[in-house]
Amino acid sequence: MRRVILNLRIAVRSLYNFKLRTSLAVLGVFLGAFSLIVVSNLSESLAKKTEVEVETLGKNLLIVRSGIVRKVGTQTRLLSEATNLTIADAEAIMDRSPYINEITPAGNRPFPVRYGNITLTSVLAVGTTPNFTEVRNFHVKEGSFFRDEDNKNLERVVVLGSRVSEKLFGDKNPIGEYIYIYRVPCQVIGIMESKGVDISGVDQDNKLFMPLNTYLRRFVNKEFINNIYVQVLREEFISNTKKAIEELLRKRHKIKEGQKDDFTVIDLKDVMALKTQAMSTIAVLGRISSVVSFTIGGLGILSIMILIVNERRVEIGIRRAVGSRKRDIILQFLMEASFISLTGGMVGVVMGFIASVIISKLSELPFTVSPMGFVISFFASVTVGILAGIYPSKRATTIQPVDIIRT
Repeated sequence: MRRVILNLRIAVRSLYNFKLRTSLAVLGVFLGAFSLIVVSNLSESLAKKTEVEVETLGKNLLIVRSGIVRKVGTQTRLLSEATNLTIADAEAIMDRSPYINEITPAGNRPFPVRYGNITLTSVLAVGTTPNFTEVRNFHVKEGSFFRDEDNKNLERVVVLGSRVSEKLFGDKNPIGEYIYIYRVPCQVIGIMESKGVDISGVDQDNKLFMPLNTYLRRFVNKEFINNIYVQVLREEFISNTKKAIEELLRKRHKIKEGQKDDFTVIDLKDVMALKTQAMSTIAVLGRISSVVSFTIGGLGILSIMILIVNERRVEIGIRRAVGSRKRDIILQFLMEASFISLTGGMVGVVMGFIASVIISKLSELPFTVSPMGFVISFFASVTVGILAGIYPSKRATTIQPVDIIRT
């Protein structure tokens, strides 16, 4: 232990004498550890955010969308609209599948909304059924949601999204007030909880909700709907349920073999998988940059250690002459290389942690810490130091006291 402490003191003093070179060698390892920590933490944060987004849309949810929907990047885009998805289709889906817990048909269309002198030019009006809150995991913050009686009697009642309520009423309580949707007066009976932007990029708070029959008869005067939200009993049933729904709707819509579907069944887990894949690509690129930085840092340490060995030939020769063993010399230079690398790694970890906190705050991501990132950074820093110190330390042992005396 005394030898280790002595060698460590010598290492610190030696590196202090070469401050500029030591700093440049530390920089490479610092960048490697820094990028690895930031990428690992942000990957965990993005994965957690995606899981939360999927859960907020509804548990074990399938969405049957009229028309053709395609995944563009990590979001879904409607390519063509169809007009033959009906409430009867929703009832048939519920009756035919034993794996479905709840089902909610819904139609939507943007309308201008007015209260007093305030007019919102485009608010998405959603006509749906009372069980929408359970299927979509979307609950009322104030007031109440509409009931089955409201849907049967075509009552003109609405529940506002939080952003719509704020724009129209500000701090005023809107419950009981009347607003005009296009030219139809409707009574506000509730305000939905804030949900933000969902995984498909739609602002859930810029909506209002009304009974489905009211929407179909009083506002659009049509029979078809846009969406059917299907809540599956358990996650493992989602794939089979999706196939069953596709087969059923093809038969009901008389779609022949080889013809394209006029509907799309969206599994939110697939959307999440796309996001996860995109995040994995970013993480891989970040780890590649970390490897490059660690490699550059290792080469920097190797070069500075070779210079240090050449400039300390007299010191090495004297130590050999007074009895230092080869393993003492090897240990000396391995400790110096490891000290450089570990210092850079520790500073990189600390700064990476601080940067992760700042980025999470600015981007409003959930802050998470990746333990694996810290472990990999530590071992990578130690490994780089040891590997970079092997050749210089062995070269130092070839220095003979006699050669030093002669020169």
